[in-house]
Amino acid sequence: MEQLSCLTFAAALTRNVRLLTSVMVVPHRPPLLAAKTLATIDVLSKGRVTVGIGVGWLAEEMAALGAPPYEKRGAASDEYIRAFRSLWSETEPTFEGTFARTRDVVFEPKPVQQPGPPIWVGGEGPAARRRAGRIGDGWYPTIRNPKEPLDTPEALAAGLADVRRHAEEAGRDPASIDVVLFAPGYSLGKEAQHRDGRRLTFTGSAEQIAEDARRYGEVGVREIVMGFESNELQDALERMENLAREVVPRVG
Repeated sequence: MEQLSCLTFAAALTRNVRLLTSVMVVPHRPPLLAAKTLATIDVLSKGRVTVGIGVGWLAEEMAALGAPPYEKRGAASDEYIRAFRSLWSETEPTFEGTFARTRDVVFEPKPVQQPGPPIWVGGEGPAARRRAGRIGDGWYPTIRNPKEPLDTPEALAAGLADVRRHAEEAGRDPASIDVVLFAPGYSLGKEAQHRDGRRLTFTGSAEQIAEDARRYGEVGVREIVMGFESNELQDALERMENLAREVVPRVG
């Protein structure tokens, strides 16, 4: 995929754009079905899928879907992820867990990406940081969570230190974990403000937004997924084009 400094845009203006699943709530679907769906998308896209994951937050929703108990959603998600990787990479995949079990299955075709599509763990809190460090291919927080705000590079750096600590404890190389920031609320040409009067990150002039990107890059962010939310397709496309034309060249 074409890289633009520390920025990668979820709707990049290139045919080589990587496909992101947004944030899939892992326990919502049976593990075998979810693994097969993701593998199929990876094959059809010629190996361009990245899987963003979360563990869910609505107990009633999980009950309606017949998912594992809400209180066990974290443990179930961890098992599902390990089962995915077994199915994606092993000739005779076998996984025995409390919430996920596979044996005597033929799982073909395998994903193009091996040992499977990268999994970015969404979330800002302690459990998400632990999961990202121990079993994730990337950490994928948003800057706008009011309970765990990461709207400054310093706050992001503190969270990333925790992710890397968990990676080391699990015997993993912390440097192997991608750090991907989701930045909704992007606004070029118009500043938005916090309640305390500070400018919201990724709003304002092209140079201000480029400086925000540079500062996050300095503390370890490798990619930034911008939010171009709009009720009008043409408006969203114009905002992407303006970002590519006015902001990206300034990142340097």
